[in-house]
Formats: sequence, C-alpha cells, structure tokens
Amino acid sequence: MKQLIFVFILLTSCLACANNRAGQTEKKEDMKSTKEIYLAGGCFWGTEHFLKLIDGVEATQVGYANGNIANPTYKQVCTGTTDFAETVKVQYDPVKVDLPFLIDLYFKTIDPTSVNKQGNDRGTQYRTGIYYTDPADLSVIQETVHRLAATYTRPLAVEIKALENFYPAEDYHQDYLDKNPGGYCHIHPELFDLARKAKMQKKSAPAYSKPDDAALRSKLTPEQYAVTQKNATEPAFHNDYWDEHRPGIYVDITTGEPLFVSTDKFDSGCGWPSFSKPIDRKLIQEKMDTSHGMVRTEVRSAAGDAHLGHVFTDGPADKGGLRYCINSASLRFIPKDKMKVEGYGDYIDLVK
Repeated sequence: MKQLIFVFILLTSCLACANNRAGQTEKKEDMKSTKEIYLAGGCFWGTEHFLKLIDGVEATQVGYANGNIANPTYKQVCTGTTDFAETVKVQYDPVKVDLPFLIDLYFKTIDPTSVNKQGNDRGTQYRTGIYYTDPADLSVIQETVHRLAATYTRPLAVEIKALENFYPAEDYHQDYLDKNPGGYCHIHPELFDLARKAKMQKKSAPAYSKPDDAALRSKLTPEQYAVTQKNATEPAFHNDYWDEHRPGIYVDITTGEPLFVSTDKFDSGCGWPSFSKPIDRKLIQEKMDTSHGMVRTEVRSAAGDAHLGHVFTDGPADKGGLRYCINSASLRFIPKDKMKVEGYGDYIDLVK
C-alpha cells in the first residue's frame, strides 16, 4: 500500500513539474510576442487612458522617466528639479499594432512643436518624448517622426532617447481616468473614440519570386547573369553604381525586391557600392564562402537567391561597423523621384 502511495505522489509531483514548465514556457512565449515603448505626452492621466484603448496595447503603466534621482514622488517631480517626464509604459502586440502606427496615434494627442507644455500643463515634467529599450527601435522611431515632421511648419520638440530609468507613479495615478471619469484631462474626448476604433491596416507585401533560368538569361546581360547566378565579381571602379550619389532605392535585378537605400550607402573606396545595412536583414541570406583561398561571408538575396556580394566588418563604426560590398550587376537603382511611379512609394520615407 505504501508503495502505491509513493508512486501516486511521484506521478503527481512529475505532473505538477510538467505543468509548471509548460506554464513557464507559455509565459516566455508571451513575453517574446510583446514589445514595450515609453511615451511622454504631457499629463500622463490622459495619455495613459488614450493608449490603453488602442487594439493591440496589452498593458499600460504611468510613471516617471529619465530623471536624476531614485524613486521620486509626484511632489518631487512637480518641483521641476528632478528632470523626470510624466511617461506611460506601453506593452503592445506588434502584430496588432506596430510601432509606427502607435506613434502616429500618439502624435494626435500632443502638440509636438511645444516645449515643456501640453494643454494647460507647463513644466519640464510635461515635455514630450519617445523612450525606447530596444536599440532596433531607434531607426523605426526616427523614420516615423521624420515622416510626421513634414506635416508641421515648426520644428518638432519631441525627445527621442534610450530609456535611462523609469519609476512607477503612485497607485492613485494608475488608471486615473477609469477611477475618476470626470477627472482633468488635456486630451479632447473625441480622441478616445478614435483610439477605440483605430485599426492598423494590414499591408499585403508584393510577392517576389525567382524567374526560371530561361527568363533570367533573356532578361539579364551576360555580366548580370554571371554575377547573380554564377557568383562572379564585376571589376572594381568599372560598374554602374560605385559612384552613384543620387537618393533612391536599390532592388534585386532578378526579382525587383527592395534591398538597400541610398541613405545607408557610403564611399568605402573599394570600387563597388557599399552599404552599412540592408533595408531589412530578412531580405538577405548570409553564407560562408571559402572560395579563392579566403574565408568570407557571402550575401545573397532572400527571394531571388541571387549572389549580391560580401559583407565585411570594416564599415563605419557610427553606422554599425559593417560594409555590405555589393556588385552593381546584382542591383537596379531607382531614383527617389521615380520610386512612387515604379511601385516603391512605401519606401520613400527611408530615403533622406
């Protein structure tokens, strides 16, 4: 009997452990699918209430960001000596609401040209700011704000910085307008209805696929075919784009898929087009290349599987330190003024 009891206890313990591990795995998966951003938009009561209404925002918390003391109180922040900004921590599902869409909506609640003032509130704690924890978000934030800035006649005063610190505000500030429906708010009530109804439009990405060999031979020049399909290398300083300086986009010559933009192009002196990064790492494949007695990293296009060139670690340090050395014969250049006509209008904001 004792043996049976022991076996039962052992099985129960194992089941509990398995369930616990499953729960931990589920939590980890949930954490991976959620991102966070910190938005300062004046009084955090209204900003928090607006943001929590957006579909895809999973959680919000009001607090104080990027100040110079630890664990500040509301009273201390109001003195204007702590350099904290009233800020909302936003956890969101990027599938339902991506960062550009979230920033677009946030901009509707602020005057981004105003310095240390939103609505009736004045002081450094009411400044506007976007504070990130993921370094990869910086370029997305900058590109989105740059696009929005074009609609204003005055310069923007929105801080864009890495989050240095964040301290949750006192309990009575959390979900303030839920608990006090008639409470003060600098945001117009109609905007809350806009937040409830806002839906991010799903863009259907163009389908890029590799043409068959006959089509490639008829479409490409002998040099383009040799480079993209046979891993050949064109001559340095004797190719189309090594000294191309116009703003625009560079696409895969075989499929038309966007790969690089002129904003990330720099003069490396090597005689081939050099870029600090692709538009998106998902657009390329990197493979080890041991040809010619060297060990290098080959770069190929993801959709077309075309040989593009190689990536090296001697690029500009301030741009990430990489140099994508790409054959002109693998690319087609489209000037900025023709991008929209040729179907690349969605990428114009990346070209500065």
